[in-house]
Amino acid sequence: MPNIKVIIPAYNEEESIHLVINDIPPIVDEIIVVSNNSTDNTEKNAKKAGATVLFEKQKGYGYACLKGMTYIAEQETQPDIVVFLDGDYSDYPEELTKLVAPIIDENIDFVLGSRVKELREQGSMTMPQIFGNWLATRLMRLFFGSTFTDLGPFRAIKYDKLLNLKMEDKTYGWTVEMQLKALKQKLSYKEIPVKYKNRIGVSKVSGTIKGAIFAGVKILTWIFKYSFK
Repeated sequence: MPNIKVIIPAYNEEESIHLVINDIPPIVDEIIVVSNNSTDNTEKNAKKAGATVLFEKQKGYGYACLKGMTYIAEQETQPDIVVFLDGDYSDYPEELTKLVAPIIDENIDFVLGSRVKELREQGSMTMPQIFGNWLATRLMRLFFGSTFTDLGPFRAIKYDKLLNLKMEDKTYGWTVEMQLKALKQKLSYKEIPVKYKNRIGVSKVSGTIKGAIFAGVKILTWIFKYSFK
């Protein structure tokens, strides 16, 4: 089996983080939870559940992901595959095996968990999220010939390909940046339908008007930036 590491950005997810960790399949070599300046028991609960816990004081989804990548880069043994998922228990961590299978069996570079409507729990995605995903993926199809249908956070990628992407976004543009750079570098990719449920707690992005607007602006900025490069 390949060496697989999981990075979970988490901000105040004390009620859910242990559930996420416990549901991750045993094929994973290390689970890395990056506490993004949490002020609750996220770190304590993650450690108790068996994860490696890092602390990133600078708030931002991308900051947390980059912290996890820096930690991995400093290890003696590098992984073959890195998986990203959220710490709010909206994903089904046991579906990780579905995401890594195309990489292992078909040599695909990048696999995205697509939150298709028929597998989504009612109310698990807000209208701004649904519209934002629709608009972003339509623009990606228009400008890049992409077949992406979602910007879902549950994703798996070969570690060497991830490094080549030279990820840089520090906040809400992380997911779309990865997909755009994967398209630009002509990585092989595949979408796998995944289940999605209502998260535990309140969303830090879609749960606020400010967060939803900021995320939308970041996503569109990345798309137009790469469209005219």
